[in-house]
Amino acid sequence: MAKLKYGGGGDWYADRTALPNLISFCNTNLKTNFYPEESIVEAGSKDIFNFPFVYMTGHGNVQFSDLEVKNLRQYLTGGGFLHIDDNYGLDKFIRPQMKKVFPELNFVELPSNHAIYQQKFKFPGGLPKIHEHDNKRPQGFALIYKGRVVCYYSYECDLGNGWEDLGTYAGDTQETRLKALKMGANLVQYALTQ
Repeated sequence: MAKLKYGGGGDWYADRTALPNLISFCNTNLKTNFYPEESIVEAGSKDIFNFPFVYMTGHGNVQFSDLEVKNLRQYLTGGGFLHIDDNYGLDKFIRPQMKKVFPELNFVELPSNHAIYQQKFKFPGGLPKIHEHDNKRPQGFALIYKGRVVCYYSYECDLGNGWEDLGTYAGDTQETRLKALKMGANLVQYALTQ
């Protein structure tokens, strides 16, 4: 599993303990065999093709170059999966950048009965709320290319905060953390089997 490094000044490196914890949870509960540490991959690198699941997060600006746009599109249309997790403030930056990658697609909200919420762990209400920001409901959006979800975008949820070490944020509970990890595992299982 890899975390996406991107330009523009946004903190792509946020949620430092999130991905290693998700990897451990998936290796234990889904019997995956991910390397225990996260890898870092740049949007324009050919190395991205080595990872079936790439995670992206942050709070601020995102800028994809023409080369990165082309590379990301090739990765995603060729079987790769990108999970974008809004860590608060990413929305206004990531939407236009993903529009450069897929000008013909729009993010669509997935219904709560979508298969992504019905993997090993069941979420009948859809994406769970993990971290409060603006008192808005959590939403799970997708870019769907030729019938396949190539990108899942969790908004007003902050799954990555829930994957971090317990106690990283005031008010964290083990129950909420477990919910976040289970939803993350669902994303991984869905990405690997769709």
